[in-house]
Amino acid sequence: MDALEKLKLLGPPTCFEPAEEVGAAGRRSPPPRDDLSGCVHNAVMPGGKRIALLKTLLTSACERDCRYCAFRQGRDFRRVSFSPDELARLFMRLHQRNVAEGIFLSSGVAGSGPRTEDRLIATAELLRHRYGFRGYIHLKIMPGAEREQVLAAMRLADRVSVNLEAPNAERLARLAPRKVFAEELLQRLRWIEEIRREMPGHWPSSTTQFVVGAVGESDVELLTTTEFLHRQAGLARAYFSGFAPVPDTPLEDHPPTPPLREHRLYQSSFLLRDYGFTVEELPFDAGGNLPLDADPKLAWARRHLAHAPVELNTADRHALLRVPGIGPKGAEKLLRARRQGTLHDLTDLRKLGIVARRAAPFILLDGHRPAHQLRLWPTSP
Repeated sequence: MDALEKLKLLGPPTCFEPAEEVGAAGRRSPPPRDDLSGCVHNAVMPGGKRIALLKTLLTSACERDCRYCAFRQGRDFRRVSFSPDELARLFMRLHQRNVAEGIFLSSGVAGSGPRTEDRLIATAELLRHRYGFRGYIHLKIMPGAEREQVLAAMRLADRVSVNLEAPNAERLARLAPRKVFAEELLQRLRWIEEIRREMPGHWPSSTTQFVVGAVGESDVELLTTTEFLHRQAGLARAYFSGFAPVPDTPLEDHPPTPPLREHRLYQSSFLLRDYGFTVEELPFDAGGNLPLDADPKLAWARRHLAHAPVELNTADRHALLRVPGIGPKGAEKLLRARRQGTLHDLTDLRKLGIVARRAAPFILLDGHRPAHQLRLWPTSP
C-alpha cells in the first residue's frame, strides 16, 4: 500500500478528534484522483487565519480498550501505520502541491504512550529540520508521555493537546478502563503550563477533548474541569465531542448525544474563558445539566438583568460582557465609542456590530430602556 492509500484510511477517522475550527472540506480542492476530502479540511486557526489542514493518525493500531473507540484493541478492522519518514515525505509532497498548509497529527497508542510519542515527535522533527517546514503543526500528547517528550513536542508544534476524554477519574474509569486520569493525562496538561511559566519564550497553545454523553457525566462536571483547566493550566480551548455509537464496541447500543447539548457546552465554555463567568453562575438544572431551550448567557440574563438592566454608557467591561448580543470585541468597541459621546438608541449599537435585538431587553441607553418590538424572551438555538 502506498502512502496516499494509507492516508485515505488514516485521515477520515480523525473526525473523532475535533481540532481547530474545522469545516467539512478542504478550502483548496486537491486533484480529483487524490480524493482527500476526508483528510484535508478548511480550518480556522487561532487568530482567525484559514488554512487547509491535513488531519491524520500516525497509526490506527492501539493497545488500549476504550469502550467507545473505533480503534480499541481487539476490534476487527484493518489497521494501518505510517513511519515518521513516510508521513513527513507525503505531507511535504501535498504541501508543495498547495494541497495542505498545516498538519494535525494524532495516533493510536501502539507499543506504549512514550514509544508512540517518540514517533510523533520524530515526524515533526523531520518536517521542521529536514524539510524546513515552518507552517502549522498540531501534535497530540500521548497518555503517559514523559516530561522531556512534552517539552520536545512543544518546541516543534504550534499547538499541543491532551485528550482527557472524561471530566474526572470516576467517569474515565467507565469510559477508558486502562487510562489513569491524573497520572497519565492531567499531569501532561500541568507540565505544559509549568514549562510555559518556567521557561519564558514563545510556546504553543494547549487544548483538550471530552467525549460527551457516553457514561452519564453531567454538564457541571465537564464545565468544572474546563474552568479549572482554563484558570490553572492555561488551556486555550476545550473541545466537546458528542458521543456517537460505533459498531463492535461495548457502547454500541448506547444512544448518541444530541448535537444541541454539545453546542450548549461550547457556549458555556466560552463564557468561562472569555466573558468572566464562573461555573456557579451558569444555569444548570437539578441534574447538573444546561437547558437546551436557550443559550446559557440568555438564560442568565433573564434571571439577573430583566429587572436590573445594564446602563451601556457607564457600565464597565465586565458588566457589558454579561449582556446578550455583546461579545469581547463589541465591548471594546462600545468602550471606545463612549469616549466620543453618549449612546442613545439601538442604531448606535448596530453600527458597532452589536446584536441590538438580543441586548435590548437587558439594557439602558442614557437612562432609558430602548424601544424594541421583539418578544421579551426569544428562543435561541
